[in-house]
This record gives sequence, structure tokens and C-alpha cells, in this order.
Amino acid sequence: MCSEADYQLHRVQNGFEPENWKPFQSVGAGVKEIRISDDGNAFRVMYVAKFADKVYVLHAFQKTTQKTRNQDIQIAKLRYEAILKEETS
Repeated sequence: MCSEADYQLHRVQNGFEPENWKPFQSVGAGVKEIRISDDGNAFRVMYVAKFADKVYVLHAFQKTTQKTRNQDIQIAKLRYEAILKEETS
């Protein structure tokens, strides 16, 4: 999972979209979720890349159910809010 996540984040750093992603607006504006499957396991990396020359990884986790756990969404939201404060101060 790590090498695939590294590769997908490298794509983002170089101005490309990840190969498999979806927007995750419930966390915040501009947040996207990289979707990784490995040997039947599902992994997700939530990130935001809307700030100049920066890619912030908000949260990375393994999915065990179809729906994203509220705890994972809340972790990403808190980190997103902290980044917004840092970027706007």
C-alpha cells in the first residue's frame, strides 16, 4: 500500500490527478480521496492540494466497510481546519 500511495501522491505533487480518486467535499473544499486496492483490501488517503506548492495529507487509513467511518472523516476535518488556520494567518 505504501508504494502505491507514494506513487499517487507523487503524481499530485507533479500536477497530475491520482489514477483513482473522488472528491470528499464533506471534509472541506478541495479535499480529495485517493482510492487504493491491494489484495482485496481497500485503503484511502485524504489530501488537499489547493494551497500554493503544497500537498497536505489529512488522513490515511484502511477501509473495512463500504462506508467511510465517521471517525476517519472527523480526523480529516480537524486537520483540514488546522491547515486553513495556518494558511490564512
